[in-house]
Amino acid sequence: MNFHNHQLSSTTMKKLFYLAVICLTLMNFGAQAQKDYVPTTGNLAARSWFQDAKFGLFIHWGVYSVLCNGEWVENNTEIPKASYEKLPAFFNPTAFDPAVWVKMAKDAGMKYITITSKHHDGFCMWDTKMTDWNIVKKTPYGKDVLKMLADECHKQGIKLFFYHSHLDWYQENYFPRGRTGNTTGRPNAGNWNSYLDYMDAELKELLSNYGEIGGIWFDGWWDKKDADWRLDKTYSQIHQLQPNALIGNNHHQAPKPGEDFQMFEKDLPGGNTAGFNQESRIGQLPLETCETMNGAWGFNLKDQNYKSTKQLVQYLVKAAGSNANFLLNVGPMPNGVIQPEFVKTLAEMGVWMKKYGETVYGTRGGPVSPKSWGVTTCRDNKIYLHIVNPEQGNLLIPDFGKKIKKAWFFEDQSEVKFKQTEFGNLFTIPVEKMKEIDTIVVLET
Repeated sequence: MNFHNHQLSSTTMKKLFYLAVICLTLMNFGAQAQKDYVPTTGNLAARSWFQDAKFGLFIHWGVYSVLCNGEWVENNTEIPKASYEKLPAFFNPTAFDPAVWVKMAKDAGMKYITITSKHHDGFCMWDTKMTDWNIVKKTPYGKDVLKMLADECHKQGIKLFFYHSHLDWYQENYFPRGRTGNTTGRPNAGNWNSYLDYMDAELKELLSNYGEIGGIWFDGWWDKKDADWRLDKTYSQIHQLQPNALIGNNHHQAPKPGEDFQMFEKDLPGGNTAGFNQESRIGQLPLETCETMNGAWGFNLKDQNYKSTKQLVQYLVKAAGSNANFLLNVGPMPNGVIQPEFVKTLAEMGVWMKKYGETVYGTRGGPVSPKSWGVTTCRDNKIYLHIVNPEQGNLLIPDFGKKIKKAWFFEDQSEVKFKQTEFGNLFTIPVEKMKEIDTIVVLET
């Protein structure tokens, strides 16, 4: 409409003015809504389920797996965008079988799966309408692997979460550039709000076309800490589309309004051995820690630094004792197969969880904070001592304000001798009762 050729009455002008004010007010309310976010009853129930689940499978998979050098290969080896665009032609995962993946996770004792829908290279692992830079349009495989996995998760009773990168090394509208992805050869121009609109539209697809989703696991905010990420708008959209879906963000800071769980990368809550969590503070939300099975997230052919079953089970136990879930990562090969070293270890963890899972699932961090000897978990009137680094013969734990009625070894139900003294609770742990991975003592209070 050309307004020079259409005269508007003063009444009409007033109506348009008031309508504009109302629209701006509503827009502002929508933008601020998550700051006053009150989770629904269903969302709170989902949080409780999440805390009970304790163990999940992380999957980093994309076209980067073709290069067998991890998910950061485009940035780390400075591959130009024009060259990286050739990769999808080699990505043809004909051996991908979602039923095998989900069964593997279930057999390992895992209760949910979190998979990369889009990593930092911007490549979309589903049939998105927002860009041709996706697995259906650009690869000879031509199938929506997220749809296949979602259908199988729903069939086998496993919750599915989507990892989604804020950061994008492919989209030109991701501008101004952040700390990474500056060697891809993109022009130094773009519209930041258009990029955020694009990302929100992607999320709308994921939350509208794949059934019930457990939640969204964000990463990459740290690339541009000072940018206006419009988190309120994005979080509000997610909670409107699926109120029970949980939002977490790997921004390495204290939880922000609208988030439903807090994660710690490669560290237990409160730790910073990996250097990612120096600004993290433990909040009041459900907690999760994520870690790799070797040293890489995405498939890395050279990485033989495999963690043992003992190390990973003990990490799971320590996470539970820190009141957190453990999200354990695999990086599938480009053909869609999860490498046998990972499969073997996960199966062994599953055997352990089948026997000792009662002391982990459905528990919360126990009354004694993590110590050098191990951790405690609890449920109802039972406290589980997980002794992963035993001291010779005796174990002294501080008084935690409850009278212990009796104590026994979880393994064979035999009695554990103890004394409640002014210095704490002293337990006698015979050497022959010690287990290789975790000696568990049950206390009834």
